[in-house]
Amino acid sequence: MAEIKIEQKKQNWPWMITGLVIAAILVYFIVFRDKSNSNTIEEVTETSFVSQVSESDLLGVKENNSTVAAFVSFVKNETNRVSLNLAYINEAISKLTAATNAMAGEIDYDIRADLEKVKESAVIFDNEPFDSSYAKNIKNTAEKSTTALQNMQLAKYPGLTAEVDELKSASASINPEEYTLGQKDEVKNYFAKASDLLEKMN
Repeated sequence: MAEIKIEQKKQNWPWMITGLVIAAILVYFIVFRDKSNSNTIEEVTETSFVSQVSESDLLGVKENNSTVAAFVSFVKNETNRVSLNLAYINEAISKLTAATNAMAGEIDYDIRADLEKVKESAVIFDNEPFDSSYAKNIKNTAEKSTTALQNMQLAKYPGLTAEVDELKSASASINPEEYTLGQKDEVKNYFAKASDLLEKMN
């Protein structure tokens, strides 16, 4: 009688286990790699944020704008003037507005809306007689100029907070109910503080 050879059926389970182990290893590396990438992205984002903050503080950048320098020079040369008169105030307001606009142009900051308010106040101010209403218009113009300079400071010069606070204090010290001639020191001090701030920006 012929002998019948019975072949044992090959078992597939070792291959299945090997396949599962390989799949598990692949899944592990994919998940691990994703976590590694997400950590890198967070670090880059934080680094970018820190660098953006430091780049936005332009205090160390010297612009040397001639219009700003002209205003600073005008205020420094006029501080010893005995009398405060209409011509001085008009010229100081005009130079301050021009310097603020020039500085905004240097740092690429849109200040048009703020300067429109300053110009509106200055037009009214020019048309008023030299009495107590004149002081109100000086005060109004000073406040609008302060707002414009503060907005620039907040956006580009976070290190100049103390100087802006001094400017706001100088603006607040101008009394709209008192004759301008009676508070010439306060008005000159306002221009001096604006000059100091713009000089540091420049």
